[in-house]
Amino acid sequence: MSIFIDLTDLYDTFTDANTYIPPAHASPCLFSPPANKYIVLVIYAIVFLLNIIGNSLVILVLCYNKLKMSSTDVYLLNLALADLLFSMTLPFWAAYKVSQWVFGIAMCKIISTLQEVNFYSGIFLLACISVDRYMAIVHATEFFTRKQHWVKFITIAVWILSVGLSIPTIWFRDVFLAGYAGVVCHENLEENTETWMINIRVGRFVMGFFIPLLVMVFCYGFVIKTLVQAKNSQKHRAMKVILAVFFVFLICWLPYNITVMVDSLMRTGHINETCALRNHLDTALYVTEIFGFTHSCINPILYAFIGHKFRHSFLTILANKGIISKDRLSRFSRSLSVMSSSAHTSTTI
Repeated sequence: MSIFIDLTDLYDTFTDANTYIPPAHASPCLFSPPANKYIVLVIYAIVFLLNIIGNSLVILVLCYNKLKMSSTDVYLLNLALADLLFSMTLPFWAAYKVSQWVFGIAMCKIISTLQEVNFYSGIFLLACISVDRYMAIVHATEFFTRKQHWVKFITIAVWILSVGLSIPTIWFRDVFLAGYAGVVCHENLEENTETWMINIRVGRFVMGFFIPLLVMVFCYGFVIKTLVQAKNSQKHRAMKVILAVFFVFLICWLPYNITVMVDSLMRTGHINETCALRNHLDTALYVTEIFGFTHSCINPILYAFIGHKFRHSFLTILANKGIISKDRLSRFSRSLSVMSSSAHTSTTI
């Protein structure tokens, strides 16, 4: 018996936006991808390579300096691990963009879940970093030095929570035929499709974006206020990378989340749906999802270009392995200002 089910009347959901599956009552609106599928394939290949190389270097640097790791470094290490884990899904999504889903139900569930876990863990870890910097700078308390084991527990809790929130993806993801879209990897919600889809979307937006975003805005708001009042250039430099990481995440994922919520309003009838608007929105989902995927490779680039301490730590590893000369490391060390915003300085920023 075939494993594929003909469910052409199901809606598409927020987690991939690769295909648009119209509801039964809607007039057919054919969607054409806004970019050549092979250009998209090249973009995914570049993101995949940068992700693997960049995040592997981050993990190498942090683990090499594990005795000097601050609480921020622990969170950044896990953030790099989450992005590296996500890189495993990119070849599958790239192949899916070019054709249709050919990897079966098991891989559909696994790859989709890895994507969800990365999304949740990424923003939760960024929220943890914001709280950590808030405590270290605003209250001058280095939580890690006093309660080191708590940081480990918090990190474990982040991963458990991320996996828990991804359970609906494991449960509902299926592979089926969807008319002109071919074989798709999508939610198979059967009855009450629209209600389930909206509930999942709203829950994901609130838990996986809005609440962590509020935490970060609150913490960084007070951090910036404190730094401005202190006029401490060392602390200013130490915050550059962290704020850059936050704003890049916002730039990469905010458009997609806004587009998904607009799409939800259209599907619930709050916005009048037309074929033209439907196609514009599907184009926005298609593009903003790709843009969001590129986020997984950007953080290491920020560390390399903004984080002086990251470059110094990486050059130290190369010098110790004999790949570069000690003189080059010494020259860089002399040009590097001592940057310490707390008792435990980060080896990354």
